Amino acid sequence: MKYIYHPEALAEYADAALYYEERTARLGADFTVEVETANQSILTAPDRWRCIEEDIRRYLVRRFPYGILYTIEQDYVLILALMHLSREPGYWRHRVSP
Repeated sequence: MKYIYHPEALAEYADAALYYEERTARLGADFTVEVETANQSILTAPDRWRCIEEDIRRYLVRRFPYGILYTIEQDYVLILALMHLSREPGYWRHRVSP
């Protein structure tokens, strides 16, 4: 199985990594490592993490205040959001197909 980022989720990922890198050298790289480790954990057992809404699941990233929101599709995991946990809940809902 593989994972695919929604374009807006990919932009969130890039923005967060850049934010951390601008704050402290190598912190952006540490953030990327944690997110990629999380992505691999999701692929290993995608149904392990709880549903927060219908078929949307959330994985909490270690060391950083982010959650990965995703759905399990036929052949891949679709990452809908890389959400800062202080952000407005549900801002990502428009990314889900009806």
